[in-house]
Amino acid sequence: MRRKKTVSLSEAIREYRSEMNIDRRLKEVSLVRSWEDIAGKAIAKRTTNVYLRAGKLYIHLNSALVRNELMMARDELKERLNSEAGEVLVKEIILR
Repeated sequence: MRRKKTVSLSEAIREYRSEMNIDRRLKEVSLVRSWEDIAGKAIAKRTTNVYLRAGKLYIHLNSALVRNELMMARDELKERLNSEAGEVLVKEIILR
């Protein structure tokens, strides 16, 4: 069957991503990958694992001092992360 309207490859990929709801997951992965840019190199060096699940950003740290510092700046960090994503992806930050 032939389509009457041809579609460019980028348009077809965009349609596929929206149909499969992949866009949100891609934004989440991009946000986690940009952790070093957002938090800074000093904090990123003391971070062992960062992942986002169900609107909660889990940050595993190996320094109690950095954990305490991030605990106090949690709201500011959440705002920076959501502005980087362009939408509200992080609803809560959990430090471990």
